[in-house]
Amino acid sequence: TTSAAIYDAFAREFLHWRRVPQFCFINQYYRHPAYISAIANTIKDYFQKNRADLLLFSFHGIPLRYIQAGDPYLEQCQQSVRLIADKAGLDDKQWQLVFQSRMGREPWLSPYADQTIAQLGKQGIKKLAVISPGFAVDCLETLEEMAMANKQLFLQNGGENFDYIPCLNDADEHAQMLKTIFSL
Repeated sequence: TTSAAIYDAFAREFLHWRRVPQFCFINQYYRHPAYISAIANTIKDYFQKNRADLLLFSFHGIPLRYIQAGDPYLEQCQQSVRLIADKAGLDDKQWQLVFQSRMGREPWLSPYADQTIAQLGKQGIKKLAVISPGFAVDCLETLEEMAMANKQLFLQNGGENFDYIPCLNDADEHAQMLKTIFSL
């Protein structure tokens, strides 16, 4: 939804320009090898120092009606997670995909991160790690919602250890990844 709004605003702006600068849109970021490697390396670094019973990949949710109208977001999230998990050497029992930040009463993409996290604590998962690979840098949604509020939810429901794996932020590999992707 954010990308489409940006494309629309971009196109509207250039309607009246006589000289349009050279530009390109990066449409397949979600499966670009540099992106996949950067996230997978972050996960590998985490697991070299820590242990978790399960890793949650949490992406920002969108209303389910967008998917029903043909938006490829769900499929792109699923492809990203599969590629990242494979690159990080995770088997299917080590991870799960969830969606965060829903609003309003209509159905959003599920499983919902908060409900899943609470349920995992009740089901006996003691050590949980969460990563939000759809975010380039940590922000209010990743830090307050995922790292703080959902940590409390997990601990209140029987979990013992909750680790939020930070976004790529200012890591050298993130800068290199962006350089690689934008030099196409």
